[in-house]
Amino acid sequence: MKLRGIEFGNVLGASGAQGFFGEGYLHHRLLGPFGPKFDGCTFVAKTTTLNGRKGNMPMQEDGITPREFMPRCIFPNFLRVKNIPISIGMFLKGLMLNAVGLSGPGAEFLLETGRWQDLTETFFLSVMSVAQTAGERILEIRSFVKKLVQYLPEFKARVGLQINISCPNVGLNIDELVYETETMLDFASELDVPLMPKFNILTPVTVAKQIAEHPSCDALCISNTIPWGKLPERINWKELFGTDVSPLAEFGGGGLSGWPLLPLVEEWVREARKIGITMPINAGGGILAPRDVNALMRAGASSVFLGSIASLRPWRVRATIRYANQLTNWR
Repeated sequence: MKLRGIEFGNVLGASGAQGFFGEGYLHHRLLGPFGPKFDGCTFVAKTTTLNGRKGNMPMQEDGITPREFMPRCIFPNFLRVKNIPISIGMFLKGLMLNAVGLSGPGAEFLLETGRWQDLTETFFLSVMSVAQTAGERILEIRSFVKKLVQYLPEFKARVGLQINISCPNVGLNIDELVYETETMLDFASELDVPLMPKFNILTPVTVAKQIAEHPSCDALCISNTIPWGKLPERINWKELFGTDVSPLAEFGGGGLSGWPLLPLVEEWVREARKIGITMPINAGGGILAPRDVNALMRAGASSVFLGSIASLRPWRVRATIRYANQLTNWR
């Protein structure tokens, strides 16, 4: 996938799959040879907010390392003794819920560390506003852009910006996105870098088409997780989890990742191409094995991203990246 002359490759990481700077997570490192290996995959930083945010995942004093070895806001979590049988079942099925809620130290803190500036390979930053109103969200993105403009000359690598409009864990209403997203794109155009809004499949393809026609939109990213209880006609939540109540109800319910997303994302991409969206689409969700990539490529994706596979099937990450990079029929 090439945007503004920058090659981002066939495979990107999901935002957060490798942390804020590509440092990864302790439980991945402890898996040793069975842990995820991201060679050949374009790094996408964990989504940051403008200001520091507590969210649902406690952080250590460095602001970027989870305090809990297995965070309670991610399910399955084998350290929650009462849920061990359920957790193992979810893992074996290839399912997980995430209610992290964008925990992090904020954009200025992350930029001041200089660690993004020192990266030498092309990557994506990811940003999201969690303000309550559209006007406030637009102003937050504008402020983020102003900060990033100051630091961009220090970046050694070429970078793109993913504008996350879809995280289900912060109560964001995504029913009317066009004006809000286009205004964010207007402000972000000052950066003169590739811009890629990220949505989940609850966003109608007709809405995505309007956003795709904005002159500063270079690509679309689909899909983030599916909020608990959404699309009941397509997702049998009780059958998947054995309950009508989310295991992460205390954190707002969370969003679903894993195999149920793959056919839904495939359908969304296919419909997007059918109605005339021609720009690059970075698609992901439910990829747990190398050949899962085929479904999204055939639907019309320009590249894929890998996220939950790093936790649910980490030993397959390297093979999946290698397989995707060998394919040549990307849109």
